[in-house]
Amino acid sequence: MLNMKSTSRAAVYFAASLVFLLNKGFVKKVRSNLYTCVNIATGEVIASKYQIACACNSTAYLSHHTAFEYYGVANQVYYEVYVSSDTRFRDFEFEGFNYKYIAPKLSDGIIQPKNTEGIKITDMERTVVDSIKDFEKIGGLEELLNCLSLIHYLDAEKLIRYLDGYNTQALYQKTGFILEHYMNEMQLPEDFIDYCKSKIGKSTRYLLKELRYTGTYNREWRLIVPKGLFDITEQGGGELV
Repeated sequence: MLNMKSTSRAAVYFAASLVFLLNKGFVKKVRSNLYTCVNIATGEVIASKYQIACACNSTAYLSHHTAFEYYGVANQVYYEVYVSSDTRFRDFEFEGFNYKYIAPKLSDGIIQPKNTEGIKITDMERTVVDSIKDFEKIGGLEELLNCLSLIHYLDAEKLIRYLDGYNTQALYQKTGFILEHYMNEMQLPEDFIDYCKSKIGKSTRYLLKELRYTGTYNREWRLIVPKGLFDITEQGGGELV
């Protein structure tokens, strides 16, 4: 990846070289000030969509469903690439993928995976919390549950740290309700579920906004949830109602 943001004298030389490489087809422009090399044998760009996303700026990292994809637990491959960073950037399209900026609310839980180059990503626990928080905007509930069903371990202390970072009663409710269903597979202790319950308060909330006039009441979590929610996803079909 080439990031051409520079005012040094060297930038003049690189700019001239870049024009040559672009004209020869050795390099492609991703967006303003961002370029990637091309494999001459195949004509395909060398940088992966993950590397391109993380090169948007110096603080960019993969989040939400894109992080699930990177970890290999996504049920579907999306053509949207979700990128968070301290600096906002305009959404853009490159090689059939739409790169979408997601404003972060936390600064914790960002890692650089081993044996990779140019990749930063939310760790699995933050990815789970972020995805539960935002599933109505990103991915949807059914895809979220399919991703969660493929996760075999979560660190309860990290989950609590991120939940406390958001400090939202509704998120404690939704996270506790959903992860309780997978707690054995994810090796989550009962203490984690109890902690979430201690934070939910007395208000009744909706797992989905569209359930205002439908759904069923879960007394334990004070949530209105879709009928047969986990049965539907585990059978691999149907609609959530």
